Order: sequence, then C-alpha cells, then structure tokens
Amino acid sequence: MLSRIIFVLFVALTAVFVQAAPLATRQIGNLQCNLDRIKIVSDLAQAKKTTQTLTTQLGSDPAGSQGISAVSDGLNNAQAGIATIAKSLLTGQAAPADARQQVADGLTAAGTALASINSTDPTVTSNLDKLQTQLTSAGTAGEGVVSNCK
Repeated sequence: MLSRIIFVLFVALTAVFVQAAPLATRQIGNLQCNLDRIKIVSDLAQAKKTTQTLTTQLGSDPAGSQGISAVSDGLNNAQAGIATIAKSLLTGQAAPADARQQVADGLTAAGTALASINSTDPTVTSNLDKLQTQLTSAGTAGEGVVSNCK
C-alpha cells in the first residue's frame, strides 16, 4: 500500500515539473487546400514539358522562339515563387505574400507571352492550345490555394 502511495506521489510530482514543448503552428491545410497545392505544382510541371516541346517546334521561327522563351521565363518565375512558399510552410512560417504575387505574376507573364505566339502548323497550334489549358488550370488551382489555404 505504501509503495502505491509513493508511486502516485512520484507520478504527480513528475507531472508537475515536466514542461511541454512549445507548439509550432504549421499551415498544413485542409484536404482541398492540399489538392489545390498539388494541382498547381502538377500543372506547372506539365506546362514546362509542353513549353520544352514548343521550344523545339518553334526553333526556326524567331518570333515564336522569343515568345516561347518568355513563356518559359514566366513559368520559371512562378515555380520560384512556389518554392519560396514551400520552404516557408515546411519551416512553419506563413507563406510570404510577395511569393504568392510572384506566382501570379509568373502565370500572367506566361499567359501574355503565349497569346503573342502564332503558327499555321497544326501540331504547334495543338500544343499552344494544350499549354493554354495547362496555364488556365494552374491559375485556377492557384486561386484555390489562396481561397482554401488559410
């Protein structure tokens, strides 16, 4: 009986002196938030592949080459913004507003550059349409991240 009392006192005293580790807030997000995050990363990766294909297809067209190069620059800018956001989230910090703006600006620049490219080649035209769809989807996913990841 005495050993039980001593044990209970020991546990009670230990519990009083134990300090909990501080809680770190993380922006894990809900399911829809995470789906939107995955979607924008996936859409940008697909857009990069399509851009690489178009770079080859437009190699002999100076204006087309310049336009697809600007699309690539915009996509790189958007991906850099996403990388900054990912680093912040992994360290438990809030996503920087300027990185979110960088993603939006990159997508806008890519879309503007894409709109300036013209071709009569049906294969190129098909890939331009495909890239436009991928950029639109990435933009929609980005808007979803902004509205669902709070």
